[in-house]
Amino acid sequence: MRVFKFGGASVKDPKSVRNVAEIIKHQHDTGPLVIVLSAMGKTTNALELLCAMFMERNKTSMMAIFDQLKTSHLQVAKGLFSDPNHPVFSVLEQSFYQLYYYITEEPGNNYNYEYDRIVSTGEMVSTQILSAYLKEIGLHNYLFNAQKLVITDANFRDARVDWIMSTRNIREKLLPFLTNIEEPILPPLVITQGFIGGTTQGFTTTLGREGSDFTAAIIAYALDASEVVIWKDVAGLLNADPKILRNTLLLNNISYQEAIELAYYGATVIHPKTLKPLLSKNIPLRVKSFEQPNKAGSLINQNETYDNLVPSYIFKYNQVLVSIFPMDFSFIAEENLSRIFADFARHGVRMNLMQNSAISFSACFDRDKTKTPALLKDLKKNFHVKHNSNLELVTVRHYGKANIDELVRGREVLLEQKSRTTLQLVVKNDASTSCK
Repeated sequence: MRVFKFGGASVKDPKSVRNVAEIIKHQHDTGPLVIVLSAMGKTTNALELLCAMFMERNKTSMMAIFDQLKTSHLQVAKGLFSDPNHPVFSVLEQSFYQLYYYITEEPGNNYNYEYDRIVSTGEMVSTQILSAYLKEIGLHNYLFNAQKLVITDANFRDARVDWIMSTRNIREKLLPFLTNIEEPILPPLVITQGFIGGTTQGFTTTLGREGSDFTAAIIAYALDASEVVIWKDVAGLLNADPKILRNTLLLNNISYQEAIELAYYGATVIHPKTLKPLLSKNIPLRVKSFEQPNKAGSLINQNETYDNLVPSYIFKYNQVLVSIFPMDFSFIAEENLSRIFADFARHGVRMNLMQNSAISFSACFDRDKTKTPALLKDLKKNFHVKHNSNLELVTVRHYGKANIDELVRGREVLLEQKSRTTLQLVVKNDASTSCK
């Protein structure tokens, strides 16, 4: 039994959906298959903007985004189904009506709750389209709502998985279908949404941005899958983003531990939470290209032989560097650190880098338009605070063979941190701003 995850770029238009269907068709005869699907194309970005307009009560912009989203999904469906009376159109109309009905109401005060309720629509409609098209070409499948499979707490936008309940749910709901032998011609095929889950009270949650990879790992863990395959628009795991650096190299085989480190530091190919459940059951993860499905791609398993052969580069933009100083004559010791970490935890801000001296503590993190101002406000209640915005964080794994000067390109380095294997640089850009 294998788990396939397809990202938004793989189903962005009718041609792409047909390509995914061909991949599934050719892979399907080797055994039961679970498909985890993301929202189509840039749908999540559009739904995030719609959510922002909803919270701001900007009805004109909100409805313009809604209309564009509905139209684009119906256009994809029209490109796949020649019959205008195909049931998929009424299913999509119903999904978008539910979203329309929701956003015409007044928003609540909890942005994260509203975000999860609205943005999860993307995965729901993408799976409805793919499931219907696979049936259209003769691939019978079962479509499941991930909110009933992946059970989480109510930490909206970054929900924590209840592993015991999720494992039980996934096994109870999926295994009867995946072990079905009533249709012996083809092995069973199951489809569900990535990124989203649900609470025991029935509230919709999401697992964090790009959380569909994590969904695939959760399902693979619960079902003891033989392999997870993540289908991307790149040849596999590369040692850098090809949009940023030229002459990137394919990482043919790296260990779970190395992949976890890369994900932790911000490599975007694999979601940071994806690898640990796979490691715990020694389930291999393969990253392949949906544009070149016959190529081997990259394999992540227990093999550490090739981990340090080439340096890997990770670039994170829109970073904030905050420097925190005690208001009195105290040092940055355990008591002050506990207050600082409590503020970060309370606002759900993850530090990408931290460093302290006797009288200051510095941390670099992703800028968030709602979390960052609230965090800085709370920190200023107990500390003197300075911060820089619009920075770049450059991380280099196995930096011994890297050309650091080329990465910095003469720009000012505000903070540098180095370990045996990893170098991190917080670099100032032309648009960087400094505030007290």
